[in-house]
This record gives sequence, C-alpha cells and structure tokens, in this order.
Amino acid sequence: MNAFPHSGNAPTNATQAKERLYSQLASSLGRMAYAIGRTADLCEQLQVDLHAMRTFAGLDAAKLMTVAAKMNLGDGDSEPSRGE
Repeated sequence: MNAFPHSGNAPTNATQAKERLYSQLASSLGRMAYAIGRTADLCEQLQVDLHAMRTFAGLDAAKLMTVAAKMNLGDGDSEPSRGE
C-alpha cells in the first residue's frame, strides 16, 4: 500500500499553485521591466525638454535686457539729470 497517494506523475494542487504563482511573477516582472524602460525613456525626454527650456529662458532674458537697455538709452536723452 502506498503512503503517498499523489506520488505518481500527476501534479498536485500545491505544484499547480506554485507554477501558477511563478507564471504570475514572470508576467509581473515583464510588465515591471517594460515600465522601467518607459520611465527611463521619459526621464531622458524630460532632460531634453529641461535643457530646451533653459536655452529659451536664457534667450528671452537676453532679449529683455536688450530691449530694456534700449529703452533706458532713449529715456535718458529726454529726462534731465538729477545732479543739475
């Protein structure tokens, strides 16, 4: 008489559950790997966008200072100096 009735080739419920959990784990790891890759791509794009924003902000600041300097030169001719 056999003491282990499920000792044949048929998988037990525990074995099936373990295989199902490993399958779920593999699927989850695959999705996580995709999400990590996507996050890396988005971070790279964010760095490019931030660099572009810094460049445009610098150009706009330079334009503003140029316009302000021209306006100050134009205003200086029409106003009397304070020392007089």
